[in-house]
Amino acid sequence: MFLAAEDEGDIDTIIGGIAPDWGPFGSLGAEARVMIEVVMAVAILLCLGIAIWGAAKQRIGATALRDTFSAEQGKGLIVAGLTGVFIIGSLGTLFTIVYGMAI
Repeated sequence: MFLAAEDEGDIDTIIGGIAPDWGPFGSLGAEARVMIEVVMAVAILLCLGIAIWGAAKQRIGATALRDTFSAEQGKGLIVAGLTGVFIIGSLGTLFTIVYGMAI
């Protein structure tokens, strides 16, 4: 009696099963995929930097300087940075959904 599958699975099988499907970009080469991933990673880091800058600006403006304008500006930066992270993080899913609806 075999309790496990005949084929020994490795981490590539597991990761390959949960890796995102590139959808319309499936025919891109490996270099193009890496370039897209690097651009998206840089954009996410930039958005996180904006959110951190906004948090610092809000904290400094609200406590040390008692500057309400700076605190409100910091809130806006936090929201903008985190929204950017969410949008960039979900671009692959959005493109796949739109491409699937068009077929």
